[in-house]
Formats: sequence, structure tokens, C-alpha cells
Amino acid sequence: VLASLPLQMMLYFNVCYFPVWCLAEGMMLQLKYHLLPQHYQFLLVAAFLILSLAEGSRLYLGYVGNLQEK
Repeated sequence: VLASLPLQMMLYFNVCYFPVWCLAEGMMLQLKYHLLPQHYQFLLVAAFLILSLAEGSRLYLGYVGNLQEK
């Protein structure tokens, strides 16, 4: 198996810290949500969801791809 150890380590730590980032970002969004205009509220929630889904899929695909040498 020719998996990249540095890449696997970075993915592992990123998987560990991703929920912490998600929680902190969600808390900050909740704190400032009511102070913003409605269009900014929509944009912030949309950006948060898109970034969370993209990061989760990136980590999954990187983890699986590195271990399967793809």
C-alpha cells in the first residue's frame, strides 16, 4: 500500500478539528444572526451549509482516496 502518511495525518487531524470548527462557527452565527439584515442572514446560513458539506465530503473523499491509492 502506497498511501501518503503526511496526507493521512493531515486528514486525521482535520477530521478531529472539523467538529470543533463547525461548533464554533455555528455559535458565532447564532450570536450575530439577529443583528444582520435578512439577506445577510440567508447568505451566512447558505455559506455555512455549503462549506460544511464541502469540507465533510472533501475529508471523506481524501481519506478513502488516500487509503485506496486513488
